[in-house]
Amino acid sequence: MTLSPAEKHANFRKLHAAGCFVLPNPWDVGSARYLAHCGFKALASTSAGYAWSTGRPDNKVTADDVIEHLVQLSAATDLPVNADFENGFADDPAGVAAHVARAAASGISGLSIENSTGRADAPLYDDMLAVERIKAARAAIDGVDPAIMLVARCEGYLHGERDLKKTTARLVAFAEAGADCLYAPGVASDEEITTLVKALGGKPLNVLTVQPTMTVQHLASLGVRRISVGGALARVAWAGFIGAAQEIAGQGTFTSFANGAKGGELNKLFGS
Repeated sequence: MTLSPAEKHANFRKLHAAGCFVLPNPWDVGSARYLAHCGFKALASTSAGYAWSTGRPDNKVTADDVIEHLVQLSAATDLPVNADFENGFADDPAGVAAHVARAAASGISGLSIENSTGRADAPLYDDMLAVERIKAARAAIDGVDPAIMLVARCEGYLHGERDLKKTTARLVAFAEAGADCLYAPGVASDEEITTLVKALGGKPLNVLTVQPTMTVQHLASLGVRRISVGGALARVAWAGFIGAAQEIAGQGTFTSFANGAKGGELNKLFGS
């Protein structure tokens, strides 16, 4: 690698200043390096993709696991990496701050914090507590390197609370608490997206590709600044693996191998 963390951070902030870019989500060093080879300008980790690669479900890995993973991803390429840091692996602001400070020292250029509790009976943090958690994350990042971006996520749409008014108010409050970029996974309609873009007053909005019909060009026209794919790339990879494995186990045939990447091409890529 040739770029310093400071150069990566600067590049990442420039991407958010204007236009629209795709932030694909690798789940290991190999997938990160391949995405860099494709010409993407930045990467984001995926909590789900990483968890599946270790044989665990999403939201069942530890802060230590994720931070080690972030160190590896950040060292894999010269591209800036945004960390999917779930809910900060703590409920209280002080606990969030402690984990965020460690993550900020891993080489990442951005980090996201959710307002999701991980509990089925109360899936979202109280709004006041959620804001304090964002303030704590901002202070922790600033204590390590203020150039690292903080992304605040409102998870209401993923937990059945499809309330645009509440989501908008929460994202605005998170922005006021120090978030550099705002994100509401599940928001998908043109009306929802443009409402959030307008309410944020110029702060970048991240949109998750929840519909295969979405396009970069259209999302850009709505004012979206960056686009994430979450665990979708990992799911596509798993689909190919599962299909081939089930064919062998169930039919005793190997026709799925015809669709495999060429070993020589992979060796050439990863040897460069």
